[in-house]
Amino acid sequence: MTSPRNEAPADAPAADAAPDAIAPDTKDWTWVLERPCADCGLDTPAVVREDVAGMILANAEAWQAVLSGDDGELRRRPEPGIWSDLEYACHVRDVFRLFHVRLGLMLDQENPLFPNWNQDETAVSGRYQEQRPEDVAADLAAGARILADAFEQVSGEQWQRTGRRSDGARFTVESFSRYLIHDPVHHLYDVTGTAV
Repeated sequence: MTSPRNEAPADAPAADAAPDAIAPDTKDWTWVLERPCADCGLDTPAVVREDVAGMILANAEAWQAVLSGDDGELRRRPEPGIWSDLEYACHVRDVFRLFHVRLGLMLDQENPLFPNWNQDETAVSGRYQEQRPEDVAADLAAGARILADAFEQVSGEQWQRTGRRSDGARFTVESFSRYLIHDPVHHLYDVTGTAV
């Protein structure tokens, strides 16, 4: 994988790239709901929805180990167009936060349209590369706990409630849970090289 994954190509237009900017990945990653990921090894279609909360917490724990590494190495980009480990961790933290909001929308509204999110703009405006690893670790763990708790509360017909993105992608809470868990699992693979 040569760049971080955009959640949807239509979420926002890419800005003119600076020389050290991350090249946006415009793939539609919803394909992970149909087949296993050959890179990270997660068989997303086989994930049991009730297991997602525990998987979120386990993933967050693995990020704690990553973020306890050498500060300089955490900030080093393996190539100019690829996020550093710290930037990936910031992204995962923000994914946990974003998916908590979207899950709430799905549970509280009828088939909501999710507000757009441009992860690349968020990385720049949030100054991912300048953040303190210990702060990111704490915030990532807290976000994971909040999201896991929210998924643990889902039951019965709530799993079939729906939501949608502006690019036309549609989810049930169940498919949304599977789509979600692939993101932090894949990014852990991006930084460790270890498949599940």
